[in-house]
Amino acid sequence: MDEALLGALLASTLRVATPLILCAMAGLISERAGVVDVGLEGKMLFAAFIAAASGAAYGSTSLALLLAIATAIALSWLHGFACVSHRGDQVVSGVALNIVAAGLTVVLGLAWFQQGGQTPPVSDSVRLHALWPGAASAWQGVPLVGTILGEGLLGHNLLVYLALALVAGVWWLLYRTRFGLRLRAVGENAHMVDAAGVSVLRLRYAALTLNGILCGLAGGYLVLAQNAAFVPHMTAGRGFMALAAMIFGNWRPVRALWACLLFGFLDASAIQLQGVSLPGIGEVPVQAIQALPYLLTVVLLAGFIGKAAVPKALGQPYVKER
Repeated sequence: MDEALLGALLASTLRVATPLILCAMAGLISERAGVVDVGLEGKMLFAAFIAAASGAAYGSTSLALLLAIATAIALSWLHGFACVSHRGDQVVSGVALNIVAAGLTVVLGLAWFQQGGQTPPVSDSVRLHALWPGAASAWQGVPLVGTILGEGLLGHNLLVYLALALVAGVWWLLYRTRFGLRLRAVGENAHMVDAAGVSVLRLRYAALTLNGILCGLAGGYLVLAQNAAFVPHMTAGRGFMALAAMIFGNWRPVRALWACLLFGFLDASAIQLQGVSLPGIGEVPVQAIQALPYLLTVVLLAGFIGKAAVPKALGQPYVKER
């Protein structure tokens, strides 16, 4: 494979996988606490809209990210209010969040900006840029390693590296802290946690708060790092891909990371393979290439959801014994 193509493919894989990683970690924390979260798509979409609207209006990167995170946390708490506090159906609540986000972002976009549901583009000063913009040229003279290191690994913005670091952070939180032990316990046997004198509701709301923070970062990334403006339905199923990656990873952070990177690689390959003729096949249709990540999502959900070691209390509302 050509060195330039290899470096570009690696760089694209990390860029595309970043929102998937953030959302997969968000869903993992929530579901480890026993709360099903199929509303990842809606929270990421609404966070992207708020990040774009506030970034265009106020011209501040930090404010755009903070408002995106606050929006996603509010939606997570709304999900918790429905299914944790009032013991509603967790899947129905998550689907409702997705529907509301898909419709309300378009309505607000039309009302505020009159651009068909889109927002004005965020200025270049607000967008996230590479931490080391000169890395690719600095390593250009080194064969192979220079391309992979300079362009593929060192040409990214802060959120890409933060997403990778958060995988280690989530693993440490779940498996090396008392809070993580309690969080995993409440997803396995909530009655046991309550009997130990720990509030089940407080733990689940804490998990949903962390979930909202990560979904807000994922939505902010879509606008501030990938697209310059919000477009209706711009998440394009990424929330469901993250859900599939989490299930395929068996609710474990590192395994979910590899699944997200696989999705990112397929998406990046789809971009690189457009217009390329394969031996014995000819030019592959663009539509078939673009469908690869979504086909893999269906295969993973259909093939692994029944074999995965699901947290035992997942989806079960907790009723305190008197």
